[in-house]
Amino acid sequence: MPWEKQFDVDQALTQAMRAFWARGYEATSMHDLVACMGINRGSLYATFGGKRALFIQALRHYDAVYRQAWVAALGAAPSGKRAILEAFETVIAAVLKDGARDGCLLVNTALELSPHDPEIAEIVREGLAEMEGFFRRMVEKSQAAGEIPAGLDAVETARALLGLFIGLRVLSRSRPEKALLRSIARQAEVILTE
Repeated sequence: MPWEKQFDVDQALTQAMRAFWARGYEATSMHDLVACMGINRGSLYATFGGKRALFIQALRHYDAVYRQAWVAALGAAPSGKRAILEAFETVIAAVLKDGARDGCLLVNTALELSPHDPEIAEIVREGLAEMEGFFRRMVEKSQAAGEIPAGLDAVETARALLGLFIGLRVLSRSRPEKALLRSIARQAEVILTE
């Protein structure tokens, strides 16, 4: 008779994702994972395959549940320019109002693991490429609506916005200062008016 799981796999994965998001891969121990997931070590290995495999699943879960859903909601706005600026404002508001300092799990992983793990680097690369694509589509949408200059190079502008956005995510963890974060958002707006 096959073994039946006595826990909610999605809930356990979400708890693991939150632990990795808050502490990073290296600083999250197996003890931390077992405790936050509410399962025993054997169940963790049997279901998820170990810490690295669990981290990869948690990273993909984060990307699907948080980043992709958030970007889809932003992209549905009638104004491409507003969607771009809202991406920056949402991050700033979370830091300033809620004290959220976890940053973005993809960006955190880019800094911690991507240089050393090709499989994880590819997941991060895909997520960041999709963010660049979001910015490019919103620039093109804004140009078509006459919100921003038609002469802006959509690809170059999207890459500059991505760089600012990644910088915002990193600085929101290490220097969550209102003036600093707002200056980054203002630069995003300046890029869209040149």
